[in-house]
Amino acid sequence: MGAFYGVLIPFIGTSLGAACVFFMKKTLSDTVQRLLTGFAAGVMVAASVWSLLIPSIEQSQAMGRLAFLPAFIGFWVGVLFLLTLDHVIPHIHAKSGQVEGPQSRLQRTTMMVLAVTLHNIPEGMAVGVVYAGYLSGSAQITAAGALALSLGIAIQNFPEGAIISMPLRAEGMGKGRSFLSGVLSGVVEPIGAALTIMAAQHVIPALPYLLSFAAGAMLYVVVEELIPEISQGRHSNISTVFFAVGFSIMMMLDVALG
Repeated sequence: MGAFYGVLIPFIGTSLGAACVFFMKKTLSDTVQRLLTGFAAGVMVAASVWSLLIPSIEQSQAMGRLAFLPAFIGFWVGVLFLLTLDHVIPHIHAKSGQVEGPQSRLQRTTMMVLAVTLHNIPEGMAVGVVYAGYLSGSAQITAAGALALSLGIAIQNFPEGAIISMPLRAEGMGKGRSFLSGVLSGVVEPIGAALTIMAAQHVIPALPYLLSFAAGAMLYVVVEELIPEISQGRHSNISTVFFAVGFSIMMMLDVALG
């Protein structure tokens, strides 16, 4: 039951962020969006290292000097998986007017939601595989450590929910539909987490590969999408500071609770 609630925590974070559309009259300023994006990137990088890659290597200690191999293989498969999705799913980011992926007749709002959904796929898998490791009895993954990852991703999902719902509202969409769009962008997380838990329970020896797979997918999102967003224009140094804030908070959560 604890795992059930744990996989829902990040989705709740996205939903609360999307609910900002009911309380804020104006869209988030460009500076605020960049600060929040920098924070989210910091959380994802720290989670990839402490919650995913390090446990992956620790679980492979029996391989001796080759203990890095499952982490290395899983990491690259995760990167290539997101690279593939990036090319086969039409999407557009809120701050960009350029459609990425194949040509499509989908509405702009739909492709904006798809862009955030792409980010959420590896996050859902990360939560799922960590809870799968905990449920399997892995000594490297505790209930508190799994909860730390869920909380960290929920914290960074809050601004993501707002970043998708507020611009849609500014473009003329109703508050209810804007909120629903933000919520829908996060639905993939609990679904992906649940599917990952079910799959991992049947292939427990593959856990090191799955942990590093999620890490590779998340770091792909950070480097491909988030870092370019926070480094453009003036005052990018402030976004970098918030990246460091997100990184340090996730690091503290994982070490203190793990």
